Amino acid sequence: MTKIIDFKNVSRAYKAAKVTAISDVSFDVNEGEFFCLVGPSGCGKSTILRLIGGIELPTSGVIEKPNEVSMVFQSGALLPWMSVEENVSFVNKAKGLSRMKIEEQTTKYLRMVDLEAFRFRYPRELSGGQQQRVGIARALAIEPKVLLLDEPFSALDPVTTDELHECLLKVWKETGKTIVMVSHSIEEAVLLSDRIAVMKQGGIKEIVEVDLKRPRNEESKEFLNLLGKIKLLLEG
Repeated sequence: MTKIIDFKNVSRAYKAAKVTAISDVSFDVNEGEFFCLVGPSGCGKSTILRLIGGIELPTSGVIEKPNEVSMVFQSGALLPWMSVEENVSFVNKAKGLSRMKIEEQTTKYLRMVDLEAFRFRYPRELSGGQQQRVGIARALAIEPKVLLLDEPFSALDPVTTDELHECLLKVWKETGKTIVMVSHSIEEAVLLSDRIAVMKQGGIKEIVEVDLKRPRNEESKEFLNLLGKIKLLLEG
């Protein structure tokens, strides 16, 4: 397997607040992998995501990663004055891509998230789940090598969340993208990912392999055993 992200003894401290978000963290992510970070609030999950995204820089250590990275935020972060189509295409317009290429990319990814029929609507006319689908399409439209997701489904109801899990797995399967996701839900992490980094107090306690066939049965013995293992790691 080829590493696409490699953290080597990475720390991130905020001097003004006298806080160390992560300390001496080392891990890697393989190309095409679905990798998830779980742990309590304040353990450093989102800091790692921002470091991969280039939003923040490490205080010490080395991060090897591609430049082509995009992020889907918890709130969707859509521009309310733009239509769905405009939200998905605006980064590519800013990059100066041809009109034909922009149209091709926009249509491709709106179709992938089942929103092509909504391309002329505005965010206020969409449900929360549809807004997150637009966010995913927008992130994919710039053809990143790594797709980052920061608790993208935490504000949604269970039915919508289940639908978006299916949508995300479809996107992952069809594109072969590397996905790194932060989740507050252990169940979600076990359901979706190949490996799970269990975090506590600014460090990675253990990386757990999810060796379960897809589609995964949340009521199976194997699923529940893995869930129990991760809960014990977080409690210990």
